[in-house]
Amino acid sequence: MSAFQQVIKANETAILSGWLSEMATSTRRTDLMGDTEIRQQATELLRLFTEASQTSSDVQSAAFASTKEFLKDVAKSRMDQGFTPAETALFVLSMKQPVFNALRDAMKSNPSELVTEIWAAGNLLDKLSMLTVTNAIGFRELTIQRQQEEMLELSTPVVKLWDGILALPLIGTLDSARTQVVMESLLTAIVDTNSQVAIIDITGVPTVDTLVAQHLIKTITAARLMGADCYLSGIRPAIAQTIVHLGIDLTDIQTKAKLSDAFALALQRSGKTVVSTKGSAPKPKEL
Repeated sequence: MSAFQQVIKANETAILSGWLSEMATSTRRTDLMGDTEIRQQATELLRLFTEASQTSSDVQSAAFASTKEFLKDVAKSRMDQGFTPAETALFVLSMKQPVFNALRDAMKSNPSELVTEIWAAGNLLDKLSMLTVTNAIGFRELTIQRQQEEMLELSTPVVKLWDGILALPLIGTLDSARTQVVMESLLTAIVDTNSQVAIIDITGVPTVDTLVAQHLIKTITAARLMGADCYLSGIRPAIAQTIVHLGIDLTDIQTKAKLSDAFALALQRSGKTVVSTKGSAPKPKEL
């Protein structure tokens, strides 16, 4: 057993006390975590760290498996609580000073060995902190990705206008990622509602370039393969000019300037028409 391992084993209580004091002055977030939880995490990590360091100084060894798994759980819980990756890493790094103090007190008569052991301890804790921050960043990226997917789903609502008629109003830029969500949402809705007509309204799409047009064509083609007619509405004068200027071919696609016009066409396609009756709003009538 090395001097470092002996010192850690013999000074667990002092190291824990010093570690808690260090966190109280440098990494404490009372708004996110209370004293009890901080003490529990520190106590458990120090116990696992002490056990692992008695048999190995390599964080990649099997001896540190439990320590790394615990740090992974710590990273996830702290990301959920609102800690930053840097603050999460400091939880491990703040153990350095009390460990160094314990080594210094135990080996002050042997400076050369003290330097060696401090270097070994620091290197080990640095690796554990890097592992922690890597886990924290990974969990944060997963959270961001999940939120982006949820926002994409919310930004592409499929609305049932009438029996067999769906509308998909689009707002904002249409990129490849969003197109995939749009296509999946529309096709799923077509199957679930057994609809014969789908209207894609681009009134809220600021510009239509070649890439956006390709995305729209792919979506419309996919809807047709599912057996539904697909109309494109919301073609403003500026967008019409842009489409002509870019040479985009939409001749095979039924287009309308307004969503209401496309809806009327969809009703006609479904065997209904809109008539006006005195004293009531227009409503579809069977042909």
